[in-house]
Amino acid sequence: MTVPRFFAPLDLAPADVGSVVTLPDAAAHHATRVVRLAAGDTLTLFNGAGGEYAATLVSVDRKRVAARIDAFDPVERESPLPVTLAQAVAANDVMDYAIRKAVELGVTAIAPLVTERSAPLPPGERADRRLAHWRQIVIAACEQCGRNRVPEVARAQALGDWLAAWRGAGIVLAPDGATTLATLAAPTGPLALLVGPEGGLGASEVATAAALGFARLRLGPRILRTETAGVATLALLQSAWGDFR
Repeated sequence: MTVPRFFAPLDLAPADVGSVVTLPDAAAHHATRVVRLAAGDTLTLFNGAGGEYAATLVSVDRKRVAARIDAFDPVERESPLPVTLAQAVAANDVMDYAIRKAVELGVTAIAPLVTERSAPLPPGERADRRLAHWRQIVIAACEQCGRNRVPEVARAQALGDWLAAWRGAGIVLAPDGATTLATLAAPTGPLALLVGPEGGLGASEVATAAALGFARLRLGPRILRTETAGVATLALLQSAWGDFR
């Protein structure tokens, strides 16, 4: 049986092996109410600072769920290819899928973007809740796939503003692009993958990205859905230059 993993944003260090810690509410709820762990069960904790901690639940009650830290493992499962997924905001389930799979495929960060055809983004507190939801999806994906560092999800911003601020190489998916993976030069630093929304990026948006040095990448003769395009491209990039080799 696989030992369940939980994100616990605690101030943990290898020197804490042998100590007993109180699990944060979210991790405690997930461990005892969802996974149904009980005192004596083993689990793995990670706090996003790198490495993971083997632990054992020592007490479970309504007021406190506590675990003993048994060992520290400095293992890292991050890709050597630093990719930011610049994903145009899509419909709720589609966006959730794109974010979840991007984390599994090793992205370093996620930048939600507002474009000409992106799905509407609610204002104010609803936008804050949407961002919190996306960040929780990232955490859950890290728990599932074994990553010990949590990719950042930035606040949604306009495509033009994000492009102006980006520093690094870039790829923009374009069905009529002249670049294929076989002709794409390997990046020497941070790489951004720009993926349009369900209706695609506008011609002027693609042109703006291309003018800033983004390679217009064509994946093949078929038009892929936004959540498929990002996943397929990330897998190809990891196969070419990341940790799928």
